[in-house]
Amino acid sequence: MGIWQEFLNLMLNVMVGLYQFLGGNFIVALVTFTVLMRVLMLPINLRQQRSSIKMQQMQPQVQAIQKKYKNDQAKMMEEFNKIGYNPADSLLGCLPLLIQMPIFFGLYRVINIMLQGTPLALLDMKFRLWEVFDLASLLPIDNTFLWVNLAQPDPFLVLPILVAGTMFLQQKLMMPAKDDSKAAKKGAEDDNPAAQMQQSMLYTMPLMFGFFAMSFGSGLAIYFIISNIIGIGQGYIVRRNLAEERALADVKREESKRLASKYENGDTSEAEDAESDIESLKANENGSGNTQKSKNGSSKNSSKSKKKKKKGKK
Repeated sequence: MGIWQEFLNLMLNVMVGLYQFLGGNFIVALVTFTVLMRVLMLPINLRQQRSSIKMQQMQPQVQAIQKKYKNDQAKMMEEFNKIGYNPADSLLGCLPLLIQMPIFFGLYRVINIMLQGTPLALLDMKFRLWEVFDLASLLPIDNTFLWVNLAQPDPFLVLPILVAGTMFLQQKLMMPAKDDSKAAKKGAEDDNPAAQMQQSMLYTMPLMFGFFAMSFGSGLAIYFIISNIIGIGQGYIVRRNLAEERALADVKREESKRLASKYENGDTSEAEDAESDIESLKANENGSGNTQKSKNGSSKNSSKSKKKKKKGKK
């Protein structure tokens, strides 16, 4: 027996186990299976989403470096490392999809085996089940949900439309927020291959999976919909966290510039205050306990600077 058949048997027995454990409700077992798959894929999906958004945000810098050092690959890679860009991370975009392809095709076969109800499908199921399961006690398996037969495509095309719509929203959340400034608008998208590819995938991927949902069983379409909804939630959280990290980095950058300016002007007392503010910002990342310590340190530094000012006046 080949690896593919072993993998298919594993998926079938997991689905049968969930079906039996959850009271003989196939749609609940399918939703549970989908959530489990998304949990197992969570580390890869989160890394891919963060990497995709960050890479698109860095594209203007990447293109400027590529133009400037197009004849010096070593210097180009050195500059890439300075901004935290790794060209190999672009391959992460396809990794989750490649990993999930065997699950898609395996689940398609499992749904057909469990829900078709033909003598051939039941015989196939009997030979694939582990000994802990009693096939006779599982039958009959209800293959209907609302208006659809889970082993057949949706005749009203509602599920394929939902697949395409949720896939579109998931892809949309993987794109960075648009910058409405004139500098960002000025030919940025036309000169950005990564943005063009992402824009193309924004429409082609939903259409492709919508077509799959029209051709395969409705059970697989429901798997796509649930998986996409979870992906939308993940994308929203990743997008929000990246925005917070970027805002904090901007604040730190402005405080560093202000600190440097104070030192250049010889105003060390205000520079000490600025330095204490930066320490407070760093402490905020380490938890509320460290934040309180940072505030105390900041107040001490402020009082010291005031004392110095008074001494200077005297």
